[in-house]
Amino acid sequence: MAEKKLEKKKVEKPKEKDDGNDKITVTDAALATIIGLAAHEVPGVIGMSPANIKDGLKRILGVSDADEGVQVAKTASTTNVDMHVVVAYGVNIPVVADLIRDRVHYAARTYAGVELNNVRVHIAGVSRA
Repeated sequence: MAEKKLEKKKVEKPKEKDDGNDKITVTDAALATIIGLAAHEVPGVIGMSPANIKDGLKRILGVSDADEGVQVAKTASTTNVDMHVVVAYGVNIPVVADLIRDRVHYAARTYAGVELNNVRVHIAGVSRA
């Protein structure tokens, strides 16, 4: 019996051409919503405070959005977030702020694929829950 050696053929993958059609973009509004929802999950967070006049008018009119109090600023290479948060009375504010930062970084990276450079948490108020 003659033995035949099986030769492995090298299979080349077809070259992909980058025509710009396979790009995923997350809008600032979608990112702000993801960030707002992530912040609400942190124990000790009562809610968000209006970050600007537009958010304030929405609140007066009775429209509540998940992105209230979240401002996203993008440049060519960085993404920065400012959040205006109301926390519960009696919580350790620095610990809650650190938890918010960690949760927001995780949510942006995991759900949107966006690496945040700076997350600034502004404690806009303290309230009894």
